[in-house]
Amino acid sequence: MRRLLAVCVALSALASTGRAIGGERVTLGSKAFPESWILGEALAIVARSSGAESEHRANLGGTEIVHAALRAGSIDAYPEYTGTLRDVILHAHDASTEEVRERLASVGLGVTESLGFDDSYAIAVNRAVARRDALRSLSNLAAHPDLRAAFSHEFLGREDGWPGVRARYGLALSDVRGVGHALAFEALIANRADLTDVYTTDPEIVRQDLVVLEDDRGFFPRYDAVVIYRLDLEERAPGVLKAWRRIIGRVDRAAMARANAAVALDHRSVSDTAAGLVQDALGGAQLVPDVDPQRARVASIARDLLRHVQLVAVALAASVLAGVPLGIAASRRVRVAVLVIGGSGVIQTIPSLALLAFLIPVVGIGVLPATIALFLYALLPIVQGTCSGITGIPAPLAASAEALGLTPFAKLARIELPLALPSILAGVRTSGVIAVGTATIAALVGAGGLGDPILEGIALRDTTLILTGAVPCAMLALAVQGSFALLERVVVPRGLRVRTHAE
Repeated sequence: MRRLLAVCVALSALASTGRAIGGERVTLGSKAFPESWILGEALAIVARSSGAESEHRANLGGTEIVHAALRAGSIDAYPEYTGTLRDVILHAHDASTEEVRERLASVGLGVTESLGFDDSYAIAVNRAVARRDALRSLSNLAAHPDLRAAFSHEFLGREDGWPGVRARYGLALSDVRGVGHALAFEALIANRADLTDVYTTDPEIVRQDLVVLEDDRGFFPRYDAVVIYRLDLEERAPGVLKAWRRIIGRVDRAAMARANAAVALDHRSVSDTAAGLVQDALGGAQLVPDVDPQRARVASIARDLLRHVQLVAVALAASVLAGVPLGIAASRRVRVAVLVIGGSGVIQTIPSLALLAFLIPVVGIGVLPATIALFLYALLPIVQGTCSGITGIPAPLAASAEALGLTPFAKLARIELPLALPSILAGVRTSGVIAVGTATIAALVGAGGLGDPILEGIALRDTTLILTGAVPCAMLALAVQGSFALLERVVVPRGLRVRTHAE
């Protein structure tokens, strides 16, 4: 085994140079919580050990988003759990293992055997609350409807989550709120909630000394960790599948809990932790080289900032190219204005997560869906600024243009657009600032940007990590604001600027 691992390590080093032996390449995905990140990175490391190129796209939201990415072919595999497969993806709670495989195969997907551990749902309470109310099992909750629950949104919406628990145990809690999974633990610490949903390998159970209530009626099914993958990998990357099968059954619950604690409590990097998990599972030497954490963090910030700027710049340029002509058209006819401005306004009301969930099955994950979303959200201020700038031109000036006998195009280019330029630039400036903030959602679809450290920081309850993304994002928004203010002074004629400010 040690000799085999040594060969795999050598192959991994060659693969890291970007030249995959055999030409195999896979893209891994993971959901927006640490255990999924660790498993996704571990699968990527094992894939590299087979000589393949592998990429790990972390933080792809919840089950629906990452599974849609798999179905669309944007990723090749991701770590999943059998309970989630049955209840959320297949909606077949009592399906046998063979039935699960058959139904997945019918849509071009396969699933491995268990990686070696189960990570089931549970409900946990503060130890002080458990002592006060003598809470030991879920049945005990029926006598305490006044307890405050802070559940993750996915747990609230799943039949194998709160709806099923409530029905099985006859619970009627009066205060049940949906919050981010990481933020629920903050609510427990601040005494703003009494209980929350947890995973059985969750390090917060130990950190906060929580009491996990016994599932005395056996409601929660086993959630064995598996790898769900596209069946075409059997032809495209057979070596990767063979490598993944080497760790099947070798990752136990204790090892996974230690890995989760290393990331969430000890603030170790996901890549180092995943390498250690693989090392424990297979034995042998460390699979990844040691990296200076400080240098890696600086490089990561620079990479995230550059990607953020790229996303904003491309989306904003596209919005200007589309929004200005649309604004001109809206200024010509009232009906067109109602349609264009109204449509742009409706787009603004669509929640970003809903828009991304709609785009993923159509265009996949990565930069494209994020750019499309930013483009759509940036349209309204530009369209409105252009339309109001042209329609707000004083009547005498418009009449003078008519008297000169200018063609419609000449009138637009020489009179209307120059006079409307301050209003147009104001709309573009507003869109730019909005785009900088909204671009943080790009992390949810694997496009990167400054949303990555923010989401990681929220999941890990690491304020420093959150600020790593939030501070550069705020500074970038200020830079965009200042740049457009300077641009207005350069491109808008002095007389028009004076007249505009005087008004």
